[in-house]
Amino acid sequence: MADVVMPRLSDSMEEGTILRWLKGVGDAVAVGEELVEIETDKANMAYESDLSGTLTEILAEEGETLPIGAPIARVGDGQGAGGSAAGPLVGDRGAPRAPSPSPPPSPTPVAEEAGKSRSGSEVGGRLRASPVARRVAEGREVDLAQIRGSGPGGRIVKADVEKAVAPGAPASASAQPAGAPGSPETAKGQTVYRELSKLQATVARRMAESKATAPHFYLEAAIEMSRALEARGRIKAAAPDAEMVPSFNDMVVKACALALREYPRANGAYRDGRFELYSRVNVGVAVAGQDALVVPTIFDADRKGLGQIAAESRALAQRVREGLITPPELSGATFTVSNLGMYGIERFSAVINPPQAAILAVGAIGERPVIRDGEIAAAHLMQVTLACDHRILYGADGAQFLARIRSLLEEPLSLAL
Repeated sequence: MADVVMPRLSDSMEEGTILRWLKGVGDAVAVGEELVEIETDKANMAYESDLSGTLTEILAEEGETLPIGAPIARVGDGQGAGGSAAGPLVGDRGAPRAPSPSPPPSPTPVAEEAGKSRSGSEVGGRLRASPVARRVAEGREVDLAQIRGSGPGGRIVKADVEKAVAPGAPASASAQPAGAPGSPETAKGQTVYRELSKLQATVARRMAESKATAPHFYLEAAIEMSRALEARGRIKAAAPDAEMVPSFNDMVVKACALALREYPRANGAYRDGRFELYSRVNVGVAVAGQDALVVPTIFDADRKGLGQIAAESRALAQRVREGLITPPELSGATFTVSNLGMYGIERFSAVINPPQAAILAVGAIGERPVIRDGEIAAAHLMQVTLACDHRILYGADGAQFLARIRSLLEEPLSLAL
């Protein structure tokens, strides 16, 4: 037998939480086959086995959190618990794995409960449901065990949960989330405690570290977006598919990418007493996920057209909302754009996403009076705020970088270059 250990699924992952096992004890496992869903510090994702054989023992139950490298299961050669392996188990890289000296496995509680399923979505005592379906069910207080899944292999998906809830039926406000201990009534009412998810804990830690270690300073500018409005209107009129029309945020991403190419330090980081300057321009776009801020990456944004940026940003945002985003899609950003304009926010200051050098906060576009040739005229202005890490970006550097972003957006034809 060989141990399956908690894998490192992201560059910053230190521990993972078992969400659900996709295989049960006694099931055959093939190399590359999904074995277990794991919650990391960046996303929930399925881990594909690098061993082949039979799942003989599950060492980590659902909901258990373990550090990287800790054993979570054992896979045998398929000859049974007492059989001897004909040779060493081989992973996907061809490296032999040393057999585990563990004794023959005993039945796990899950195995003992096999056959007691209450719905067609329960296999081997384990309820098969997607992460999104589980979150929706928790929010609407729906018992997943009473739902029959329509997904592959009877897996419960989001649509199954939504069908099980009467249209417009609100969740009980008085109900308390499972596992969240309450407290006696006080002047503030009853207190309910909720544990942070891995992603929420990571955001909290990284933002606190950023404000504590990176000396922020802020630069503000008003960008005239009238020509950008006209350009987008022409694109929208000519585009056969509305999905291909770039948003104003797509234009901001493209302008930032072109400016980052011209100002390498804005595309870098300060780390361990030196500057890191990157050859690729990868722009992260802040997206409101499920109870957390998620920043998927548009790679090589300086080399992509507006249409491609628009398509990628929409696809990434949809994957975030569905809980399907993967750690590779959340890694590698060299700069971040955070836009709250769609909520009517005119201006705000964002916290730098470490170890990046800067982040651009984008407000709403609004029609405001301006002075032109000594007369009052109307203009569509967008307020932006650039937060800079003073260890790598100084005042003049940040000002020139922000001025370049403004000039690119005020002459939108330059975004096609």
